[in-house]
Amino acid sequence: MKQLKKLHVQVLLALVAAVILGFAAPGWAVAMKPLGQAFIALLKMMLAPIVFVTLVHGLTHVQDMRKLGRLGVKSLLYFEVVSTVAMIIGFILVNVVQPGVGLHATTMAESSEAIKATSGAGSVSMVSYALSLIPHTLVDAFAKGDIIQVLIISVLAGIAINRVCGPDSVAVKAIDEAQSILFKMLSFIMKLAPLGAFGAMAAAIGSYGGDTLLYLLKLIAVYYAASLIFVFGVLGSISWWIGLPFLSVLRLIRDEILLVFGTASGEVAFPRLIEKLKRSGCDEVVVGFVLPAGYSFNLDGTAIYMAIAIGFIAQATDTPFSLWQQLGLLAILSITSKGGTTVAGGAFIKLAATLQSVQTLPLSGLGLLFGIDRIMATATALTNIVGNTIAVFAIARWEGAFNPEDFKRETGRAPGRSLLRPPPDAKPLAEKALVPKPQTQP
Repeated sequence: MKQLKKLHVQVLLALVAAVILGFAAPGWAVAMKPLGQAFIALLKMMLAPIVFVTLVHGLTHVQDMRKLGRLGVKSLLYFEVVSTVAMIIGFILVNVVQPGVGLHATTMAESSEAIKATSGAGSVSMVSYALSLIPHTLVDAFAKGDIIQVLIISVLAGIAINRVCGPDSVAVKAIDEAQSILFKMLSFIMKLAPLGAFGAMAAAIGSYGGDTLLYLLKLIAVYYAASLIFVFGVLGSISWWIGLPFLSVLRLIRDEILLVFGTASGEVAFPRLIEKLKRSGCDEVVVGFVLPAGYSFNLDGTAIYMAIAIGFIAQATDTPFSLWQQLGLLAILSITSKGGTTVAGGAFIKLAATLQSVQTLPLSGLGLLFGIDRIMATATALTNIVGNTIAVFAIARWEGAFNPEDFKRETGRAPGRSLLRPPPDAKPLAEKALVPKPQTQP
């Protein structure tokens, strides 16, 4: 009975029940969809305020703001290198296996869903992308829930409070209290996690059925293989490089992995990842800055998806598309894959926007991907959250802002020696605030 009280066990049982219902009674299963939608909506409601209070709370205690700039440079450098490696893995596999060759979908008409997604995607340019990072108003960023916009506001507010207010200021105390309140609210919402995972998975199985799980099986296999190679090959190597046992890191976030598996949305894992990473030894400022930034700039799963998708569309539609042309489009995708949030279907929308802008591949090829986007989105979201978890640990160790004792207490494994050398003046970026830790669900 004790095992049934654990969140990951409850979610796993809910997923099994969802699969059974999906095959046994598809109509009833589809009717469960609002449960998943409601749970995701509740968590999305928490994203912007949690990002804001976590980062501002950390920044109010930062003693040397120059270290914050160094943290930003290291984070962006890490994101770009790792996501580029992810894209290269997808690029190699799709050209070696060639899952679309022989399909000959040259006369395929665009599905109504793909047309709708493409028309709503708009065009992409560097200027429009840069301008979109700036919120119209302070309230607008929170209303839309745009993580990168909220991140910008949080950095500005945190630095301003740091410079203007003292540690005993009412504003600092209010942020401390707000953080405790938000994490208590989160603990209430997480009690509904099994119900939300059940609704989302049941609706997916009930809508598509077993036949869709076999549709374009070769493409799905290539994508999942690329994701597994990246997660266990690249991210596992980075984890070894920084002296952390990779399997222990995965066990640490197993609840979040199961939630993402059921909902195909990385956003459901975000609030609890912040809490777990802080408890596992990462400095609060590092967590508050790197994790939200990673959700916009370190989308490894999205990078793999886009690399494989463009190769598959070219092969399936018999479009002449040389390796150099693919590399050129991938260079554009390395920019357009950034930004936004990790909701299910987000990668598809970014792909549609890019193809509409560059017009090098037939948009009708998007219809081939639309039917299996839900299956692909699961691997995308899982890869993204594991990648961002490792990113926070890597930057924390690189900055010397990591407590090995906290990691050992949470995982039962002592970290080894990191090969990423911290700077000579390495120490926690923020003074520890004397506030009670947020209570967590067991």
